[in-house]
Amino acid sequence: MITGSTDCDGTPIVILRWPKSVPHTEYCKQFLQGMLDRLAQAFFKYGAMADAYPGCIDALASLEKRLSNYERDGNGEWLIDAANFLMIEFKHPRHPKFHYRPTSTEESPGRKWHGEVDSSARGNKDA
Repeated sequence: MITGSTDCDGTPIVILRWPKSVPHTEYCKQFLQGMLDRLAQAFFKYGAMADAYPGCIDALASLEKRLSNYERDGNGEWLIDAANFLMIEFKHPRHPKFHYRPTSTEESPGRKWHGEVDSSARGNKDA
């Protein structure tokens, strides 16, 4: 990530690196901007993130509430909020053994296909 750029009114711009070989259809700018917008709004509404996490607020319990709300009513804003709580847990972890170590393909639990019990690593077009 490259930071430090600003637009014409001085607003900071966050620039993310994306591989040229991967189409831009594989991410959602609206979702990423929504995350940043809600984080900024939360700063003004609640104060600094570091003052609340992990000591006062449980990010993962807050995440679970958002996922439950999404399953109930389908409002995509809950997904943006959920993603922010995951990012908050990453930035201000509550887990006593928190660490970051990239995992191999063999360690991945894979993805759950509809109607299947086990996770699968098959391609998207494999039926």
